[in-house]
Amino acid sequence: METLLQSLKAAAEPTRLRVLGLCAHAELTVSDLVTILGQSQPRVSRHLRLLVEAGILERHQEGTWAWYRLAEGGNGGDFARTLVDLVPDSDPVLSLDLQRLEDVRAERARQAEAYFSTNASQWSEMRGLHVDSTNVDEALQQVLSAAVVEDLLDIGTGTGSILELTGNSVTSAVGVDLSREMLSIARAALDRADLRNCQVRQADMYQLPFTADRFDAATMHMVLHYAENPERAIGEAARVLRPGGRLVIVDFAPHSMSTLAEEHAHRWLGFSETQMRRWFRNAGLTARETVQLDGSPLTVCLWTGQRAANDKADAPKKARSA
Repeated sequence: METLLQSLKAAAEPTRLRVLGLCAHAELTVSDLVTILGQSQPRVSRHLRLLVEAGILERHQEGTWAWYRLAEGGNGGDFARTLVDLVPDSDPVLSLDLQRLEDVRAERARQAEAYFSTNASQWSEMRGLHVDSTNVDEALQQVLSAAVVEDLLDIGTGTGSILELTGNSVTSAVGVDLSREMLSIARAALDRADLRNCQVRQADMYQLPFTADRFDAATMHMVLHYAENPERAIGEAARVLRPGGRLVIVDFAPHSMSTLAEEHAHRWLGFSETQMRRWFRNAGLTARETVQLDGSPLTVCLWTGQRAANDKADAPKKARSA
């Protein structure tokens, strides 16, 4: 009862109710909310602090920026969604807020597109070296659909393409990446697709900001060849999987294109079946059947490692990295 009363007190104020309505539609910064609400930054920050303290909103730091969204779960998150659903979209104040939110989203998309256009030629060149990306996406969807996935983690999410691909088939999805520019592109893409169950976070793949047993599946799509320590990255991904959870890695089979290392910063020229199986084993995962998509000159493989269904979080693991 005390938790409910605290949530009611926090939400029972016109501006804070408007903030909840906006954060139900998009992940927003203080600056975004200042623009939409037409209020001072200190005042908006105070409202946000009270809502976070009540467990209704979540705050995630990304460099010098903080992002806010409705709490994912728990009583606070359930209460927030119930309350927001009670406010009709036809309410004149909320309607005007949502119009201004679209302007913020449009500016966010414009900035993301400018960055993407600057780097698009490099990405297009990479896509042309291997099998069609549509075939890769279809193969990934088929692998993931072999078991129910409610909560998905995409490591090295980049432009958020995997979140877009899977967002409508999972309950929630989180993409992590170190690049704020990439996260800007991903947020704009999620806005366009209206995938409110998906979010992105700035995070290091070697130190994921999640507890153990958090996700049903994790993906690493064209990420591992940049890793200085692939085994450590796999171990950290395995840590956040639930019992029975799966890690799906999409990357290149061994190749001899040294220009990818020289011009595109690839740390590894593909991975062998033997390497991947050893890294899975050391992370406490069992290797499943590999899917191979032959291309020219690069072949794409989908490797799957699965945590045992009866595995416990406190069970000893061989060489599991934190």
